[in-house]
Amino acid sequence: MSTLSIRLPESLHKNLKKISKKEKISLNQFITNAVTEKITAVETEIYLKERANNGNKKNYIDVLEKVKDIEPDELDR
Repeated sequence: MSTLSIRLPESLHKNLKKISKKEKISLNQFITNAVTEKITAVETEIYLKERANNGNKKNYIDVLEKVKDIEPDELDR
């Protein structure tokens, strides 16, 4: 486990304390969760961009052409 000291505007710190108290978790856990969510979002974006760059349009069209041309079910409209 690492220790990190950060400077926050007073208003942000106040809101963090308020929300973490409402969620019944520590301020450290709230910040850890927030950082985890952000890292996951950034890593997902990088992964999807890499996959897109490796894509092959011809293969994509070939797969789409295998889909039957039928009307959707009533519940899918």
